[in-house]
This record gives sequence, structure tokens and C-alpha cells, in this order.
Amino acid sequence: MSSESRDGDDPGTFARTMYDDYEAYREPSLNHRRFKHDDIMPLVKKFGEHPDIDLIHEGESAEGRDIYRLKMGSGDTSVLLWSQMHGNEPTATMALFDLFHFFTADDVHNDLRSEILENITIHAIPMLNPDGAQRYQRRTAFGIDMNRDALQLQSPGSQILKRVRDDLDADFGFNLHDQSIRYSAGDTPNSTIIAFLAPAYDEERSINPVRERSMKLIARLDEMLQDFIPGHVATFSDTFEPRAFGDNIQKWGTSTILVESGGMKGDPEKQYIRKLNYLLLLESFRSIAGTTYESHTVEQYEDIPPNRFRLHSAIFRNVTMPFKEHEFELDLAVNRSEVNINGATDFYKRGTISEVGDLSTFDGYEEFDASGLRVDSGKVYPDTFATEDDLAAVDPVSLMRDGYTAVRVEELPEGRHTDFPLNLIGPRGRQPAGPKMGRVANLALYRGDEVAYVVINGFVVDVMEPVPDVGNALIFR
Repeated sequence: MSSESRDGDDPGTFARTMYDDYEAYREPSLNHRRFKHDDIMPLVKKFGEHPDIDLIHEGESAEGRDIYRLKMGSGDTSVLLWSQMHGNEPTATMALFDLFHFFTADDVHNDLRSEILENITIHAIPMLNPDGAQRYQRRTAFGIDMNRDALQLQSPGSQILKRVRDDLDADFGFNLHDQSIRYSAGDTPNSTIIAFLAPAYDEERSINPVRERSMKLIARLDEMLQDFIPGHVATFSDTFEPRAFGDNIQKWGTSTILVESGGMKGDPEKQYIRKLNYLLLLESFRSIAGTTYESHTVEQYEDIPPNRFRLHSAIFRNVTMPFKEHEFELDLAVNRSEVNINGATDFYKRGTISEVGDLSTFDGYEEFDASGLRVDSGKVYPDTFATEDDLAAVDPVSLMRDGYTAVRVEELPEGRHTDFPLNLIGPRGRQPAGPKMGRVANLALYRGDEVAYVVINGFVVDVMEPVPDVGNALIFR
């Protein structure tokens, strides 16, 4: 699709200007995904003191954390945004604070601010589930999925969102989420970086004027994003979910846009995807204020490829796997997941074998042609070291080249992971190994008698490289 929209307005040129100026508005204190309620409260209070922003205390979470709404603008069209109804989905929360910086600045973009804020009124709830954010988990402190609570309204956050939506009778609603990094944009190897949805409001997935507005606006946003992430935009499934807020808010008369921040190689903390959220929300405000989205069509929305759940962290293609007297040529996939530590302020990764067999309909963030390679279990080095400090004398690359993925240590350090590039095993511990589904991925791949790759806790290491790139290994007691 061309970046030149049908009404002559150019969202691509606008977005490129705002892209280039972004660093002037980026909130510097939010640099990683695991920030907490206490981290954003000083920002909420600071922006709430600005003369052009109203700060409204909407209530408290089940554990007593304050939930606020920030209001900007005086226009007749009301736009409601809510983020982190799932506590471990914070990308858009960061972008909202970037936007607060933009709207409180005084610079060359003053005319744009006036154009937006004179035509729309923005209402933003930056953290709807602060108890979940505290634990970096999807659900509330007492275990429910807030996005399946639009009917029963059991969570305080759910009650707040329903009341605010009804009080405002909002014209537009932005339901801001993160999705799994394993989605691709259609049947391609391209990860879905941003997914959109104009939620269905009934089982038939009917299109009324309320939902049509959502679709047209999304079509415009897709057009803009193609200049930055071509081929990496998708649509989320529009299967009707009667308990979900997006579906119900659409049904209640608010044109709802679901934004899902997905995965992008090289952006583990989603700082670039945060920037894209900033751009797409700013373009949304501008387009709503000027009604330029109306020049787009439902057909353009329907042309956006759907999400496909088809990505793994790494795939080995055509690897040979021995089994008893047989040898099978197949594909082997590995996925790495995050495990929260230090009060959910940090994490380590655990890599498991996620699939074995024909993976021709799947792709990997990393792909390896393993034709002619034989997979076997990673080995444990036969000598035992007294402490982790003694490993300073070890050349891990040399051990990897011999097929070792673990060393045994008499006195293990605290915790369950290590920055040493080989797994650590206690005197009575065992290293999970072998190419079996669900098992921690500790493997060696041989070309003849020579090791070509080792896989340590799901991290793939080319043993011919001088410095191993292992995110973290594990400790087995």
C-alpha cells in the first residue's frame, strides 16, 4: 500500500518527522519492561501537576495500589486508553509517558498539539493492573484474567474501566497489550511486531458503524507502519469472546482498537516497539482529530495478514536423530522463556525443546541448516571443581568443542542460573539432556566426529566462534 493516503494527507511524512524527534520526548527512567507501580507514581504525579493535565484518582487495586486517569484536551471527541490490564504487558505504558512528555512540551510542534487537543479529549489509565505488574504476571493478585472480567466485574480494575467508559461514553478506546513473540504476520517468517484488532461485538462478527470506524483507523495505522516495519503488521483473531473487555466495549458503542506489541529480533526490552506505539498513538490522535481515517476502507483492514502462531526461538532443519537402531531426519525447535527473579524485577531464560518432527510450516528467529549433522545429548565434564571460582581456569569453548554442555561443581552458587557459559551441576545433580519434547535443551550436534554446535539451555553456540554467546546457563542441584 502506498504511504500516500487517499485524502492527500501523508501519514508517512508525519510519522517520519515524529520518529526523528522522538528522543526529545522519551521518558528516560523507563528502560526495561519490569518497572513497578512505585516506578511510575512519581511520573503520574509530576504530569498530574501540569496545568494542561487533570489527574483523577479512580480507585485502588485489591492490594491497595492507586489507579489514576490522566486527562488532556478539550475536544468533543473522547478517546480512552488503558494499558497493563495484564501486568506483564507494559510496552504501551512506556509509550504513554512518552506521549505525556510530548503533550506538555513547548516547541515547534505546538500547532499539532493544539490541533489534537482542541478536537479530542484524551483519557489515559497507564496501569490498570498494578498488582499484576508488581509480580510481572498476566493476572491480578487474586488470580483472575482481567480481560475476561467484563461481565462479572470481580476485579477493582475491571470495575474502574467499566465505570470510566460508561461515564465518558467514549468515542474511541485503545486496549493496549503485549502478545507472544511467537506470532508471525501471516504465513511468513516475519515476526508480528504490531498486531491490531477491531474486536467483534457478536458471534457473527458483524460490522456496524462503531466497528467500521475501528477498522478504518487501523487501516490507516497499518499504512503508516509499513514505512517502518514492512511485513511485520498483522491482525489478531476476531473470534468473539463474550467476557472480554474489547469485545464488550465495542458492543457498548466505543470504537475499540486493540494494539498488541509482539516480538522483534534484537529488541528484547521492546524499546523500539515502544517507539512504534508512541508513533501509532500520536497518528491515531491526529487522524481522529482531523477525521482523516474516514478515507480508508474496511477492505484495507481485511487485507492486513492475520497472526499465525508459527515462530520458535531456533529451528534446526533436517538434523539426524538416532533412536535405537534407527536414524530419523527431522526438524528440531527450541524455545526460550523468561523466569522471574528478584521480586520480578529481573529474569533469566530457560530453553526447552519445543517441537520435533516436520516443522515446514514453522519458522525460527534463528534458523540452522543441520543437513548432515547428528544430534546427541550434551555431555558433563568428568572432573569436579570445588567452587565456581575455580572455573576461571576453564576454557569453555574448548569444552564445547568436545561436546560438553555442563561442568560439575562441589559448592554451587545461589540461585538457578549462572552467567558462566556452561551449565553447573551439583554432586548429586543431573543435567537434563537428549532431544525430547519439553526437556531443557542441552545438546551437541556433530558433523562426523566433530562438534559443530552445542545447545546450552536453548542457546545455540557455533563452536567455531571464538567467544560463546550464551545468554545464561542453568544450575542443577
